Amino acid sequence: MNSSPRSVCPICLRPIPARHETVAHETFLVKECPEHGAFRTVVWRGEPSFDSWARPKVPSGPKTPFTRVERGCPLDCGLCDAHRQHTCTALIEVTWRCDLGCPVCFASSGKAAPPDPSLDALDTLFDRVELASGHCNIQLSGGEPTVREDLPEIIRLGKARGFPFIQLNTNGLRLGCEPGYADRLAEAGLDSVFLQFDGTEESIFEALRGRPLLETKLAALDALARAGVGVILVPTLVPGVNDRDLGNILRLGAARSPAVRGVHFQPVSYFGRYPKQPDDGERMTLPEIMRGLEAQTGGMLRATDFRPPGCEHAYCSFHANYVVTEDGGLTRLSSGGSCGCTPRPASEGADAAKAFVKRQWAAPGKQLPMAFDGPGGAAPSRSAPEDALDAFIRRAATHTFAVSAMAFQDCWTLDLERLKGCCIHEVSPDGRLIPFCAYNLTSMGGETLYRGKCHGPVPS
Repeated sequence: MNSSPRSVCPICLRPIPARHETVAHETFLVKECPEHGAFRTVVWRGEPSFDSWARPKVPSGPKTPFTRVERGCPLDCGLCDAHRQHTCTALIEVTWRCDLGCPVCFASSGKAAPPDPSLDALDTLFDRVELASGHCNIQLSGGEPTVREDLPEIIRLGKARGFPFIQLNTNGLRLGCEPGYADRLAEAGLDSVFLQFDGTEESIFEALRGRPLLETKLAALDALARAGVGVILVPTLVPGVNDRDLGNILRLGAARSPAVRGVHFQPVSYFGRYPKQPDDGERMTLPEIMRGLEAQTGGMLRATDFRPPGCEHAYCSFHANYVVTEDGGLTRLSSGGSCGCTPRPASEGADAAKAFVKRQWAAPGKQLPMAFDGPGGAAPSRSAPEDALDAFIRRAATHTFAVSAMAFQDCWTLDLERLKGCCIHEVSPDGRLIPFCAYNLTSMGGETLYRGKCHGPVPS
């Protein structure tokens, strides 16, 4: 557990001391601003316990820090030379326009969006990522990236710059509605799609996205499967809206394996203008998702399957890996439970995470043909029928399925110790790399620290 966590005031975003308090099975982040008073927010509910989930790491700083520590976290992001984890995934926002008006939106995208960055500007951002972090994984985001007609050119640009894994973060509308569009992106080199997918009922999309979208999302899945692009379903979880649909989302994803490579749950965080602090009942914590998956799948998945991350801070996420069986069930691949107390290098976790994402989140590669015995091309005879282990290994080559979740931090839940261990970094328009939760952080009044304030010349 953190010995002396720090956070920010939800009203003025001033860095302030904080502490964790555990009462019964709930853990709260408690803090007090000298000017604006005390705040208390739930961050963890139930088993596995908050203390047991800790995973100590030996820090691994950025390859090339762009900023220096002057005012202290989170005011010196760039990455600064005190950041404890180098980049695993760099998010490049290629547009701030969007073709949806969701009430839940990190980017607060809308009709008043600034002009899209040019291809030359994006080329400079790829340069900055390579300088800061080498050839890490890239996610093209926004706004809604598919509103750009030159998105295939942007994908080609990233590939030409040597980035091995390019993923698209999208609502899927254009993919589901425009024949051939998924094929164009695949031909450009797209490896994976992070598809906004909040549930299996139209009422969920109407509540979270303002319109029925299920059929369009399913059409997008069909198009991406035909194009050979791997898909991760990404539900934003809101209590009372789709928290009872966890099992159904999972079953839908597994039924569409191997095109769907997994599900990545994201409990709602409160960015934007919230003059009144969200009630604790409006929050869903990581252990609740773990237990919910067990309950809603009839024990096909178990809460004990899940492990803390090796890359980002332990309290940010969980994951487990499975094989989809021929009857649609899931057989666990990864071992469960929390790790021991021996610190592991953060670089080790980051390297493993980058390799896993490239391997798992892209579509499975073409299977090599069986070797032939002789010049006539006759298939070799088998001395014995395939046993259960052989069948499982063969199935695992194509039908692995990842289940994970990530809890983003807002102004009430922000723990600066977690932020310092972040490996998912937004590439700001001026070329700095900023931890995702810092870049999207807003006060109760909607004031930002970084988003919308990082335009200008790229720092040298």
